[in-house]
Amino acid sequence: MLMVVMPLIFSSCKKKDICPYSESGASATAAERTYLQTYLSTNSIPAVEHTSGVYYNITTAGSGSTPSICSNITAKYTGSLIPTGTIFDSTPAGSSGASFTLGQLIVGWQKVLPLIKNTGKITLYIPPSLGYGQQNIRDNAQNILIPGNSYLKFEIELVNVQ
Repeated sequence: MLMVVMPLIFSSCKKKDICPYSESGASATAAERTYLQTYLSTNSIPAVEHTSGVYYNITTAGSGSTPSICSNITAKYTGSLIPTGTIFDSTPAGSSGASFTLGQLIVGWQKVLPLIKNTGKITLYIPPSLGYGQQNIRDNAQNILIPGNSYLKFEIELVNVQ
């Protein structure tokens, strides 16, 4: 659950505070976009390209609130490595989800989660530059969970938006 927020500052937006987050101008490189296009095409995975270079497939649009960069969200998710499918993080089965401020999360989530609403479901295919970049992400025992320059897949259910 901590993998999505690990490299980011742990602070939160409060309704009375000024939002400390701003929209990222980051975008995937041409090579990253080509890699994802090829992977998706080869595996017959339907997905739409966001202008940032994240590919996504909306399963359920949801209803109600749409998250913004300073929204507090609760989500159930599974994160895996492309192309191996190795799961590196997920919310525990049966849990009500994990809560974050959208601005604390990796740019790939920030860019595409606003396309769905409360209770929506989406699958993201995130290039390294909009994920963790060149950084190796390690667990508490210092084992590498996400190697640098990894392409990531997230299956996300947006449980709540505040």
